[in-house]
Amino acid sequence: MVSPTHPGNVGSAARAIKNMGFGDLVLVNPKDSGILAHEEALALASGATDILQAAHLAPDLDAALAGITLAFALTARTRDMGPPSLDIRQTAQLSRTHLNNHADTRIAIVLGTERTGLDNDDISRCHRICHIPANPSYSSLNVSQALLLAAWELNYAMQAPPAVRHTGATAPAQSGNPLSTGTQTSAGRPDLLLARPAHAYTDMVDRDYAPAEKVEAFINHWESALIGIDFLNPNYPKKLMPRMRYMFTRIHMTQEEVDMMRGVCTNILKTVYRP
Repeated sequence: MVSPTHPGNVGSAARAIKNMGFGDLVLVNPKDSGILAHEEALALASGATDILQAAHLAPDLDAALAGITLAFALTARTRDMGPPSLDIRQTAQLSRTHLNNHADTRIAIVLGTERTGLDNDDISRCHRICHIPANPSYSSLNVSQALLLAAWELNYAMQAPPAVRHTGATAPAQSGNPLSTGTQTSAGRPDLLLARPAHAYTDMVDRDYAPAEKVEAFINHWESALIGIDFLNPNYPKKLMPRMRYMFTRIHMTQEEVDMMRGVCTNILKTVYRP
């Protein structure tokens, strides 16, 4: 949750997370540093105080996404520029596929502040935009309501039997939720899960994705290289780096690709500043 302002929403978010079997809550630069212990947060957590007690505070979104290999920006607004957009069911199915192929992966759902949601800079740090289909004339959801819906879809997809997963996997289903702190079982509802064709989720399978902080370090290195060859004027940057960031985030770089491109940056800078 980016810059939350209302303790009640934080408490409700903790309850939603625990309801659906998840355990990690991260607050990015909350308005009140003591928001997790606020009376209203504790009241609306309603038995999920352990989630509040274990929650982390992060100074910025980059810090919150450290170690994350797949981040979804949950937003109701359409964007002219940004990562590809999926609905929440596609998001859950892609997450399931990603976890099937990468056991050590970490996935994040990123929510914005209550009043304005996520800004473009926040979204540029995510791999995909995620939206919840709703009434077009009144699509804005309360942040904790949106989180509950997202968590339900993720929980449902995690428990679906192999026969209805879009990957076509035949391995035995894992017991419980791979993103959960506990274990749960469910027979699943294939009529609800089968919403999109399999090919919609094959762009992010069987690849060794770089964690967010590695990609961010590369983008900073790339910016330095562009400045070095006078392609980017730091005094008049226009929208070049945001567009570059969207491009690199959209392709979801592997660690090998990050290492390769950082090698390119290093050699550019060596050439530019060679005595």
